[in-house]
Amino acid sequence: MTKQPVKKPLLSFWQIWNMSFGFLGIQFGFALQNGNASRILQAYGADIEHLSLFWLAAPLTGMIIQPLVGHYSDRTWTRLGRRRPFILGGALFAAIALILMPNAGQLFAIAVPPLMIGAGMLMIMDASFNVAMEPFRALVADNLSSKQRSLGFSIQTCLIGIGAVLGSALPYLLAEYLGVSKTAAEGYIPDNVIYSFYAGATVMLIALGWTVLKTKEYNDEELADFHPDIVREEERAKGLKHIFKDFAAMPTAMKQLGLVQFFSWFALFSMWVFSTPAIAQHVYGLSASDTSSLGYADAANWVGILFGIYNGVSALFALMLPSIAKRIGQKATHAASLTAGGIGLISVFFISDPSLLIVSMIGVGFAWGSILAMPYAILADSIPPYKMGVYMGLFNFFITFPQIVNGFLGGWIVKEFFGGEAIYAIVLAGVAMLMAAIAVLFVRDEKSQFKTN
Repeated sequence: MTKQPVKKPLLSFWQIWNMSFGFLGIQFGFALQNGNASRILQAYGADIEHLSLFWLAAPLTGMIIQPLVGHYSDRTWTRLGRRRPFILGGALFAAIALILMPNAGQLFAIAVPPLMIGAGMLMIMDASFNVAMEPFRALVADNLSSKQRSLGFSIQTCLIGIGAVLGSALPYLLAEYLGVSKTAAEGYIPDNVIYSFYAGATVMLIALGWTVLKTKEYNDEELADFHPDIVREEERAKGLKHIFKDFAAMPTAMKQLGLVQFFSWFALFSMWVFSTPAIAQHVYGLSASDTSSLGYADAANWVGILFGIYNGVSALFALMLPSIAKRIGQKATHAASLTAGGIGLISVFFISDPSLLIVSMIGVGFAWGSILAMPYAILADSIPPYKMGVYMGLFNFFITFPQIVNGFLGGWIVKEFFGGEAIYAIVLAGVAMLMAAIAVLFVRDEKSQFKTN
């Protein structure tokens, strides 16, 4: 006689909030990286056409690490649970990298060029973010029934937005309101950026520690009660080689979402890498090589504010996503959001007043909020619960691969086709976002036998 499955209990809003709170810390640090890494690398001597190559460290490490973390977190059980040890370990290493990266010029210049150290810290930082981030996606899917997954991913996205607003705006706030220096000698990083990175390390450790302490995980026996017909011990015992078999056997919806993710993350990578030089050149009228001037500092700090704005919009929009998706469907919601992002990015080309860029970032915020929530909500019901970690990790391939492609080609395209004008990389990003909006409409809805009541 087949054992009847036990329904997962519905969690309260604050239980879901506590479970997702660590994402605020991750995104606080991630926003500091996104808004300031190109600026730091340029200060250490990187040319504009080489920036995307240095940024390759991030997606390359993510492509390797996230499936491995997913695979082993599916098969790990400790006193801290299955996902939480990886969350805590990633937080510790990311905090160390946040402290060291803006200090590379002072700490390592004698032995190793600061540019190499900065790029190395970027790699370690992003690898650590990936170690901590992937288990969070799986944790939400583990602990929530299908009825609450959209809410769970939306709360997660809201906290991502809050953390990103704080992290993006902090260098500007320190400089403009607390009088912290925003310029530095050639080859060095301004104090407002350095202190912001210190704050990012602190916030990350506190936020992730809160989630680790306040969240319960289901053990193997409890998961077996929820899914008595499909949880198999032999599945958990399979070796690392089965990651490749799992990839080959991925659900159809996951493959189709892969194209959507390719265009979306190609666009995002261009925006993160080239926004500072693009806005400094196109809106502020500065030279790409004038990275130590007061004008460039103002442009870079304003980019941080703009990044904070799109993240703030995404945080608010994320709370609206479940009700919008309920009315018009998940695919239409995601397509409309991506369209707003594409228009927002393209509009940067037509703007000469820095304050008007806020309007562009509102559109980007709609897209970012949806990118962080809707693909995972669409995907979650088609994934076997006992492989939630590995498939969430493998789904990261569709995030990292477009960034790798852009990393190799983006700087070359800017140099050879755009004459060093980074603004055209932003326009290309907008076109890619619109292509993602079209692609999502062709994703097949796939509600499988793995749906949890």
